[in-house]
This record gives sequence, structure tokens and C-alpha cells, in this order.
Amino acid sequence: MAGIIYEANRIKVYEKLMELCEYAGESESWGDRLWEGMLTDGQLYDEFVYYLKKGFFQDKMKLEGYSMTDLYFLQMEKYNRLHDTGKNTADCKKTDMVLRAFEAMLHLKEDPQTWSRRFGEGRGMDRM
Repeated sequence: MAGIIYEANRIKVYEKLMELCEYAGESESWGDRLWEGMLTDGQLYDEFVYYLKKGFFQDKMKLEGYSMTDLYFLQMEKYNRLHDTGKNTADCKKTDMVLRAFEAMLHLKEDPQTWSRRFGEGRGMDRM
């Protein structure tokens, strides 16, 4: 078994991510894509671990002026527009918004110009 590295902490983080995905109604394959992105970006992985431990964002990571909290609130605004409520109702899946904020940070890292423009555009229903 030479060459195999077993990282129990990462396995626990992955399991927690999958639990959150299931709770939020996201597929395992969606969670796996998010996990892959986290593994290739140490900062984002650290931000996720911090979120798991504390229940809120550390906000150390910033891209194009956006922090995790900013991206979370963008997800919340998107939810409010799509559901035409103006506020988060009791059936709002905040866990899904958290996961989508992490996904948004991955998108922002992959293509900063396109995604920062999309995030900054008007409040139309089809912007994100």
C-alpha cells in the first residue's frame, strides 16, 4: 500500500458535504463536482471547513470584490426574485444557497470577468 495517502479529515468533510447536498436536494454528482472544485482550490476548501465548524463564512477569500457572504446574498436575492416573495419564506433552503455560494465562487475563479459581470448586472429574472 505504498503511495496511498489516507486523510480522514478530508473524508469527513466530503461526507458532510454529501449530507448537506442531500438535505438541500442536490444530487450526489452535483456535490462531487463541487467537491472536485474544492480539492483543486485550497482556499475554498478551507473556507468550507471553516463554515462546517462555525456555521458562517470566514470571508478570507475574495475574488473580483466578492466574498462568500456576498455570493450567499446574491443567491438569496436570486431565490427571492424567482419565488417573487421579496423575502425568504419558511420553505427557503438556506443550505442550498450556502452550497450554491461555494459553486458561485468556483465559477468566479474559473472565469472572473464573465461571472463578476453576471453578478453585477441588473436584477432581471434570467441573469444567473
